[in-house]
Amino acid sequence: MSQDVLKIGGFSITNRLLVGTGKYATYEQMKDALAVSGAQVVTVAVRRERMTDTQGRNILDFLDPKRYILLPNTAGCFNAEDAIRTARLGRELLEGLGNAGSAWVKLEVLGDKKTLLPDPMGTLEALKVLKAEGFCVLCYTNDDPVMALRLKAAGADSVMPAGSPIGSGQGILNGWNIRIILEQLKADDASYPVIVDAGVGTASDVTIAMELGADGVLLNTGIAGAKDPVMMAKAMASALEAGLLARRAGRIPRKLYATASSPIEGVIGA
Repeated sequence: MSQDVLKIGGFSITNRLLVGTGKYATYEQMKDALAVSGAQVVTVAVRRERMTDTQGRNILDFLDPKRYILLPNTAGCFNAEDAIRTARLGRELLEGLGNAGSAWVKLEVLGDKKTLLPDPMGTLEALKVLKAEGFCVLCYTNDDPVMALRLKAAGADSVMPAGSPIGSGQGILNGWNIRIILEQLKADDASYPVIVDAGVGTASDVTIAMELGADGVLLNTGIAGAKDPVMMAKAMASALEAGLLARRAGRIPRKLYATASSPIEGVIGA
């Protein structure tokens, strides 16, 4: 599994669980949860993230740059202009930390503050501008196959359909749409990365996403909001590996009637 490389634009990662840094009770708790998750990529909300705690400590002091690749995101942006501006700030942040090279961003343009559902047109508008500026863009979107195709056509380096609304914990609500998105986006390039993002509530949701064919899962609240975030982080890591291995192993077909586990055909004396 450690040699299993996932390529996103100019980036190569060896762990398919991407995790966020928000909503933890303390930076120490966040640090411990990230460590046991095994994640290589952690995403930081440039606009919304609490960069310092009540003691004046900076969140970046708890994210080892030798261990993690930081992925800035535009969470909290409700129009294309704000998302573009925030993405540029994220690029400056990475450059300031010595992460030179191809800038990347998880693009979120939200429609409203109650549902936090994606704004498809705002997302598409921002994507086109950021690609023209040389960004590697991972696009958060809804589970609409048509919109997913449009984002890929516009240059998205990865399309990230939501399993369910952000922070809802409802898991994968429409597995059929996720399957359609995977089939369509990978039709001409099986290596095109599709990552399920948002709505994960527990480990089984991660396993389902991977069994459906997703290349990875990005989550935050499912870990940070758990009663024991560190234990849940470990569970999520195990679930992702289980789902990926199960998909590659190939499940048995579903049947209407029973099939004996120990058939008697060919048994002497039967």
